[in-house]
Amino acid sequence: MSSKEAANMGDISANETDLLGMIKEYLKFEEFEETLHSFEKECKSKGRLLSKPRGNTLKDSKTRVIQKDLLSSFDDGDHRVFFELWTENIPHRVKDTDAEAQGLEFYLYIHFTIYPLRRHPVGHDRAEFEERVSFFRQYLETRGGALSQTTEFLPYYALPFVPNPTVHPSFKELFQDSWMPKLRDKLEQFLSVILKPSNSPRLMTLYKVDNNQATQQLQLQLAESDRRITSYVRKFNKMQADYHNLIGITAELVDSLEATVSGKMISPEYLQNVCVRLFSSQMRQSVMQSTDFTRPGTASSMLRASIAPQPKDVPMLPSLDYEKLKKDLIEGSERLQSLLLQAMRWRLTRSLPGEQRDTVLQAYISNDLLECYSTKEKTVLHLMRSTNEIVRQYMARLINAFASLAEGRVYLSQIPILLKHLTETLRKEEKESLTRENVLVALQKLSLRRSQQTAMIADDLIGWLVDELQDSDCLSDYNLEYSAALLMNLCLRTKGKRKCAENAKHVLKVLTDLLGHENHEIWPYVNGALYSILCIPSVRQEAREMSVEEILRCYIKEENPNLNRQIEFIIKQLNSEEGPESDDEEEEDDNDEDLMEIDIDKEEVLQPQHRELSGESLLTTEYLGIMTNMTKVKRKPTPLPQPAADEPLQRPVTPSSHRNIGVGRGGETSRDTEYRQKSGEGSLPHSRYNSRPPTRSGSRPSTTDSLRQSIGVAVEFQKSKIITL
Repeated sequence: MSSKEAANMGDISANETDLLGMIKEYLKFEEFEETLHSFEKECKSKGRLLSKPRGNTLKDSKTRVIQKDLLSSFDDGDHRVFFELWTENIPHRVKDTDAEAQGLEFYLYIHFTIYPLRRHPVGHDRAEFEERVSFFRQYLETRGGALSQTTEFLPYYALPFVPNPTVHPSFKELFQDSWMPKLRDKLEQFLSVILKPSNSPRLMTLYKVDNNQATQQLQLQLAESDRRITSYVRKFNKMQADYHNLIGITAELVDSLEATVSGKMISPEYLQNVCVRLFSSQMRQSVMQSTDFTRPGTASSMLRASIAPQPKDVPMLPSLDYEKLKKDLIEGSERLQSLLLQAMRWRLTRSLPGEQRDTVLQAYISNDLLECYSTKEKTVLHLMRSTNEIVRQYMARLINAFASLAEGRVYLSQIPILLKHLTETLRKEEKESLTRENVLVALQKLSLRRSQQTAMIADDLIGWLVDELQDSDCLSDYNLEYSAALLMNLCLRTKGKRKCAENAKHVLKVLTDLLGHENHEIWPYVNGALYSILCIPSVRQEAREMSVEEILRCYIKEENPNLNRQIEFIIKQLNSEEGPESDDEEEEDDNDEDLMEIDIDKEEVLQPQHRELSGESLLTTEYLGIMTNMTKVKRKPTPLPQPAADEPLQRPVTPSSHRNIGVGRGGETSRDTEYRQKSGEGSLPHSRYNSRPPTRSGSRPSTTDSLRQSIGVAVEFQKSKIITL
């Protein structure tokens, strides 16, 4: 027999002995005494060995040792030994699903993190504390992340970023004398339950483990299904009751309307009774009885309020020391400058839309982050001229983030030298650089403001854009769309139209060529620019000499009726004898939309090195401030009177408000539909992947009523005052 075969025989013999021992243990446990006696006798006659039973004494001993070691390492603050034993001996199903176990584990991590501070409040080892903080932060980013939405644990997520937790009011309880003993008692009780040895024989345990795993999973799924079914049945019953109630109330209201037509009056008591029944499932009886539903508008306002989304409590980000931050932005190393610019941008782009993001932006503005009002020779904005490409790029990204928010555009418009820096960068940077792309996008968003349009036109940005678009094949689709949209915004101004008239032949040639570009998303902007400049008589004359009408008719195709209507409308303008040049120069218009895009954070070239702080960790560790967050009620757009569907818009509107008017919906592209489906009321950030640049609408004199009704979306894009991506 070979040595390998002998080894195999030895393994089989050992396994058989162990198995026979488990059978003996089971028979003894179930008190099959006669069977056990016969089993032992037959094993002995056949020379089969029985393994010695592993009784509960051994299990109890091992359990006591584990429990003792866990409590000992808890007392000694030895987090590595503790969590090694914790991982090995606490079942995964308990740690992952039991809420009590998860909460206990969270507080245990806090205990070991602050252990040096409790033991030596003054002279503790700073390096040891930092190592424990890093250990706790790693837990928060992995297993501990599941509790981040629980109010009880939420304050402790700031613990790694607070320099001295012992004096912080949020963590006062952790350093009371009673906190640690209470936690130890909870741990001891938990271990006594979880590590309690089973009296079941090993054979039964093996069977249960194999069989119960699948059963337990099915039971969990069944329990969850039962819970959901119960919830759905309860909701369905309530909906059905509400429906029947509404049907009855609706029938009565219809009868009442019919009665009023016949001249019969409705009494206030009747109206009060109907409204009480209408709100019976939503309000307390005492509140309903005290509400005067006969007052005009009361019932309708309450109905609208009942379906409005309820605001959720959003935690505010910590305040920062902006003076220190701005000083390091100007005087710090290029790497520190890049990390700070990245962190400040992330605060804007990664904060939750609404109160959290508004508070961040207001803090930036009130503390003059870009030093708009500074008289210093060198300011934060001068980083646009840095010799380091990453610093320039990250400065451009931050400006783009500011320009993505309505209040940010107001702030940027107050910086006199901003446009000079941006246009200078636009002309110097390489075509495909991210710095140039972010500057272009920021300028396009800033062109929502008329003061910025005026400055861009004066800086001959129209000429630069036309030259860029002439070589459109060298531009990415993203840059092409933004360039075309920016050009249209500037062409909507009288000064912009006259600037185009100075070189009308070149501008017309570039625009008509763009209609043949394979990127159809630029059509609305090209058509809008064409229609705008054709109101200038000299441009119309040049277009006729160039046979622009014949060129336009070449692009009319049966499969694209929307484009056809737009082209016909442009041809109508081309052949008109007079064209309006009104510009509404007295208006300072800007839509109130926030246009934050995921593209601002794309392709991050800066990555933190080992143990290097970045992002929010950098800000809250090195630049924590006191009361620098400024809360301000965000201004709401003033509701403007809406024209009839067949009339041109007389005032600027935002895309989201214009969407409800019903004008030009026929011209909606598939990407428009996708954007509206994803964003609901336009609340999600725009992206090159889900929307084309929307249209900013304003005044535009009409032609004839019949023409208005036939041109559809062509009216929409020309009535537009501003478009923004």
